[in-house]
Amino acid sequence: MSLDISKVDLSSHTPMMQQYLKVKMQHPHSLLFYRMGDFYELFFDDAKKAAKLLGITLTHRGKTNGEPIPMAGVPFHSAEGYLARLVKAGQTVVICEQVGEVTGKGPVERAVVRILTPGTLTDDALLNSQQSSNLVALCFRQSEVGFALLDLSAGIFKVQQQQYKPELLALELARLMPSEILIDEDLIDPNIIEQIKKNIECPITKRPNVDFNLNNAQKTLCDQFAVSTLSGFGIDHLPLAQAAAASLIHYAKETQKTALPHIRSIKLEQSSDFISLDPVTRRNLEIIDPLFEHGTSLFSLINDCQTAMGGRLLSRTLMQPLRDTAILDSRLDVIEAFLKGYHEAPVRQVLKEIGDIERVLSRVALGSARPRDLVQLRQACAQIPYLRHAIESIVQNHPVKLIEQLNEELGDFNGLHQHLMAAIVENPPVLLRDGNVIAEGFDEELDELRKIRDHAGQFLIDLEVQERERTGINTLKIGYNRVSGYYIELTRAQADQAPDHYIRRQTLKNAERYITPELKSFEDKVLSSESRALAREKMLFEQLLETLRQDIANLQMMSSAIAQIDLLANFAHQARLQSWARPEYSPEIGVKIIAGRHPVVEALNKTPYTPNDTLLDFNHRMAIITGPNMGGKSTFMRQTALISLLAYCGSFVPAKTAILGPIDRIFTRIGSADDLSSGKSTFMVEMTETSQILHHATNQSLVLMDEVGRGTSTYDGLSLAWACVLDLTKRIKCLCLFATHYFELTELGKETAIDNYHVTAKEMNGNLILLHKVQHGPASQSHGLQVAKLAGIPAGVIKEAQKRLKILERQQQQQLQNTIQNDLFAPSALEENVVEKIVEVEKPSAALDALALIDVDDLTPREALDKLYALKELLHQETP
Repeated sequence: MSLDISKVDLSSHTPMMQQYLKVKMQHPHSLLFYRMGDFYELFFDDAKKAAKLLGITLTHRGKTNGEPIPMAGVPFHSAEGYLARLVKAGQTVVICEQVGEVTGKGPVERAVVRILTPGTLTDDALLNSQQSSNLVALCFRQSEVGFALLDLSAGIFKVQQQQYKPELLALELARLMPSEILIDEDLIDPNIIEQIKKNIECPITKRPNVDFNLNNAQKTLCDQFAVSTLSGFGIDHLPLAQAAAASLIHYAKETQKTALPHIRSIKLEQSSDFISLDPVTRRNLEIIDPLFEHGTSLFSLINDCQTAMGGRLLSRTLMQPLRDTAILDSRLDVIEAFLKGYHEAPVRQVLKEIGDIERVLSRVALGSARPRDLVQLRQACAQIPYLRHAIESIVQNHPVKLIEQLNEELGDFNGLHQHLMAAIVENPPVLLRDGNVIAEGFDEELDELRKIRDHAGQFLIDLEVQERERTGINTLKIGYNRVSGYYIELTRAQADQAPDHYIRRQTLKNAERYITPELKSFEDKVLSSESRALAREKMLFEQLLETLRQDIANLQMMSSAIAQIDLLANFAHQARLQSWARPEYSPEIGVKIIAGRHPVVEALNKTPYTPNDTLLDFNHRMAIITGPNMGGKSTFMRQTALISLLAYCGSFVPAKTAILGPIDRIFTRIGSADDLSSGKSTFMVEMTETSQILHHATNQSLVLMDEVGRGTSTYDGLSLAWACVLDLTKRIKCLCLFATHYFELTELGKETAIDNYHVTAKEMNGNLILLHKVQHGPASQSHGLQVAKLAGIPAGVIKEAQKRLKILERQQQQQLQNTIQNDLFAPSALEENVVEKIVEVEKPSAALDALALIDVDDLTPREALDKLYALKELLHQETP
């Protein structure tokens, strides 16, 4: 049944359901996980939705308006898997826990302790360990937009402000990779929302205008960072960035139900700091995700980072390559130092023992850390001395400023390690719920409570022996039941021998039961020891978290240093493993790659990879590449882009030499498909992507264009491709690799800024052999029919195509002859030396056509002789 929460009559429901409905009224659009004992229960429409999304049983509980109330539930100890599926499906989940004690008088007190949204997750079970969880806020005012990004699970907080343009908004959102976007519900233009949805697939959450208030934003941020001014962060003059950042703080506090002590600073970014990669380019280059389900992306190929935080840093680095060559050279210096003497191996061995400290620290700060989180932190602290020793051996032989700095940032946490060793058992349970987390000997009071709890039986045995000896009554017994508690039992006949300090507790038919002050004291301790021990453990655990929070800044610095060391050690590992070389950066525009290779294709290929050179500079800005399909044109173009990308991430590259000038953006237009949801054909998609390039490329852009104009008629397509080439070279003057089957475009190679290249292939015995080598000059033909044969097209179809090709070629030759004749006899032509325009045109030959169609390998000797006679007869008929 559907339920309009605002119209519910609470008085018609039980006290427990009244409590549920009051909470639900505060969160009408979220799924409410309502804790009841060992289950999280959902009711009404929530139950129906959850049952459908999770595949769990839909039952009923009680009635409302005479109809059963739908109910579904999941065990609370295994709820994380269900929560992860719901959040992945775009749902917001409200967690309502029991926070009061069971009194028997009314329902147990409950409260919302956390709200799970796609952008505010911190638990490992709900997150992808290799990808950041980025909550992004946008604040629009007139012609500007403020961006803010918060990775709550890692404590990363960044902002920027720029002019609002739809294409720039799309670029920044693609770079930021948001898991959830916050916008002002009052000031947003519906067209902007559509623009966001068009480029980014993630939930968009509308927030109250007060969260984006420009006047209050500065105070919100100053309070968060405990400062009086934002000038130290460089954002005091950026009101929209401040407002976007403040909205993130409000939202994070609201969902986490706590302060955010690990959010201690904010970083200002500029889009000009990075090489821009639009969504099409990211997809075509398969940087993070492969184009096809079973494909391999660049990230998955080179991600051999030993820590999860190193893997996430690699992902961010690939998605936002830097333009600051000083930073890049410092990274390359570290990689080079690693490579001299296999120094990365011992470093990586130590890193392998370190868990995801970045996210552990966030949970510590938010108060949601679990016992095993502290074990991970303890293990990391134990590894720091070994990691520092491994790095110091590098620094001694190859001093590099960046690695020295990172080594210092690792810090010294030996004291913390010893404290955690003393505090936490070696292998604690997953949850603190049942205790047994705090180590023996850490707290005297806890030890005493545990001793009472665990040794109650032996205490009673000892007390019984002691009382028998003291009273001389050998039949004296000490027992326990839930009604009477602990008692001393004497038979009715021995009751008159009871000592004076025995206090009668209960009279039975044949026995009397007594209590003593000593036994009463023991009873009080035993009956409360378990709950007191658990309460004591929780208090001690919270004290541990508070101790860690006091040092959160240094711990976060340590975590960041570990991630950077892991990234650079991984780059060194890949360089050694794949024989990559150090790139160089030049102030002059150009790309010079000698013996470059495609990193993914080379790694997956079973045959030796054929390296190729890429030579582009301001005087030779474009390479027109022709040759057969499957010859390697697209691979060659992509490898050029990926080598440039890796170089600007500060990595060695798959090439013998790579010298790269400044690059501001990388564009690709490689392959297309129908966009049916937007009503766009393949050709329309192709033209839209081409339009983006022509409008936004600069003379520092690297552009890859493949088969422009192939989605329409030959002459339309050729004309478009021709015009695009001229615009890219003459007006934009970008660096461009332009692959095409329009051989007419090779005529543009006469332009000084355009070179012709081709991928080589040769035919042997009617078969096409692809050599994958890029050489200077245009291709002679496209070998389309031979490629079709390689693809398995039936022989009959190939033969019919060969016949048609001959006919079309003769028609083209005849048209050329007619054109030449017309030109010769045109008035303008007669005024010139017409002799120079005479061109000999090959005459059609039936004998040659028939010879071309003969498959010699399929003929018997007799059939071959018959064909020979037939050809001779045809030739005789053609000879005058």
